[in-house]
Amino acid sequence: MTSLKTPLCELLGIEYPIIQAGMSGGAGPELVAAVANAGGFGILPALNLAPDAVRDAVRRTRALTDRPFGVNLWIHGDLWPPADVTRLAPDTVRAVGAALNRVRKELDLPERATEPVPMADVVDAAFEVILEERVAVFSVALGEPTPEMVRRCRERGIKIMTMVPSVEAARAAERVGADVIVAQGSEAGGHRSIGDKPATPPLGVGTLALVPQVVDAVRVPVVACGGLADGRGLVAALALGAQGVQLGTRFVATRESPVAEFRKKAILEAESHETALSDVVSGLWARYVRNRYIAAYEVSGAPVLPALVHTRAAQDIFDEANRRQDAAWLPLATGQSAGLVRDLPGAGEVIETIVREAKAVLARLAG
Repeated sequence: MTSLKTPLCELLGIEYPIIQAGMSGGAGPELVAAVANAGGFGILPALNLAPDAVRDAVRRTRALTDRPFGVNLWIHGDLWPPADVTRLAPDTVRAVGAALNRVRKELDLPERATEPVPMADVVDAAFEVILEERVAVFSVALGEPTPEMVRRCRERGIKIMTMVPSVEAARAAERVGADVIVAQGSEAGGHRSIGDKPATPPLGVGTLALVPQVVDAVRVPVVACGGLADGRGLVAALALGAQGVQLGTRFVATRESPVAEFRKKAILEAESHETALSDVVSGLWARYVRNRYIAAYEVSGAPVLPALVHTRAAQDIFDEANRRQDAAWLPLATGQSAGLVRDLPGAGEVIETIVREAKAVLARLAG
């Protein structure tokens, strides 16, 4: 048997059970449409976007494809509602500023006082756009949708896809009404889909162990995520009981991804062991390629500011790194599948290759 059709395909209206993650900064209309046109399922990121920007991205995508796609939002306590920066301890703000100024010195940037800027309160407005535009899927990260969100999505025929890092979170997502659960193994790049932030890096459970446990714990379709990048990974996920895979790093390294070419090059050159969890980029735990910025901030021992408030405090550093095209000082959210990603094809070619590889593996196993 070489068919890759699963019930997930029918649920989402897609040909192949391959989902492109809604990576902030790593996906846009061109990538999402290319994935959709090739038979997979693409997801637009809406993190911290004003409603007009979300609507524009949805409509630009629809101009490029007539196939279904989703929109991803973070539902994290520091963003919904945004953290109150006026309540931050002055000592914390000063320590963050001192650590960032040491990094600025290495880049010949002027020192500056750290004045935490509040994040815009846009989650509710972005969700309204998702409802109004009737996108196929509301993709949830770093939290779970409220019963009211679920009810309103149901009224408009919108499916809900929730990312979870544990069996307990999977059960909670199913109880609240998730139609699809993405089991995020510890190998995954980017942010951990956890609620309250632990004081130390969350060890998590690897994809190979997590997926079958989640499959056994819930009745809705499960998608495997973390450390997967090719047809072998898709077959492995299906063997574990998942009905599809969600890929992030593999789709960042494609021609349609909006990520700058020098950053794509850094991902292609990265090895799996060079990625690690750190909270010094956004204030939340996420997996990045370890580089000079992360090392310099971590060695300072300074605390971090709330979610994304910390990113804004270091924005001039990241802007300078972008100007220099120097990935050593720029965050590169990357999963442990980096060691499997060595080329820069089109997104459609990625899906074609994964499907071809998966069918070959299935045929070999059957033989």
